[in-house]
Amino acid sequence: MRWLVRFLFKALIGFVGLSLLLVLLFRFVPVPVTATMLMDANGITKDWTSLNNIDRNMVRAVIAAEDGKFCTHDGFDREAIERAIESNARGGRIRGGSTISQQTAKNVFLWQGGGYVRKGFEAWFTVLIEQIWGKRRIMEVYLNVAETGIGTYGVEAGARRYFGSSAASLTPLQAARMAAALPLPKERSVKNPRGWLARHGNTISARIGSVARDGLDSCVYQ
Repeated sequence: MRWLVRFLFKALIGFVGLSLLLVLLFRFVPVPVTATMLMDANGITKDWTSLNNIDRNMVRAVIAAEDGKFCTHDGFDREAIERAIESNARGGRIRGGSTISQQTAKNVFLWQGGGYVRKGFEAWFTVLIEQIWGKRRIMEVYLNVAETGIGTYGVEAGARRYFGSSAASLTPLQAARMAAALPLPKERSVKNPRGWLARHGNTISARIGSVARDGLDSCVYQ
């Protein structure tokens, strides 16, 4: 059993070292590709852009839609997680409790899908990026690697695909419609949403003002 213990110990040390190296690297270097992109049969269209060149409406829209406590939590919204667990236990549509930080950790370092093993790795990388990257870098990476359409990644590529313009000049409604589609970008329409999706986008657009007024994006621009 000693060789097994030694092997597991070395594997653990190797994983910790590699994960720290990758997190440190991507603190400064654009993420070139992710597992989700490589496994996308529709190809990859992306265009990394600095957060300085992404309209603040887009940042506020994803905070309004995905993670209203982004600037105040440590990477985990425990209340949202508890609500998701209670809702899922009752059955019906599965709800998630992931923050933007958790989604970024998953998108950059891991794979899509569930499972406790992946969730464990996700938690580890979430702690690392919160400590090493900080909120501004997390938001920048999230907006550059999130899937925004079929074979489309990042808000710059998404803005050009849907609106024919740069992510630097998005209206509140355009940003809100992109944010509304983020959970299911292959299924939700950005340009011509209907019914619930259109109403959801309008709600997010209205909440952008609240995010601005309450300073819920302040950690991104300090």
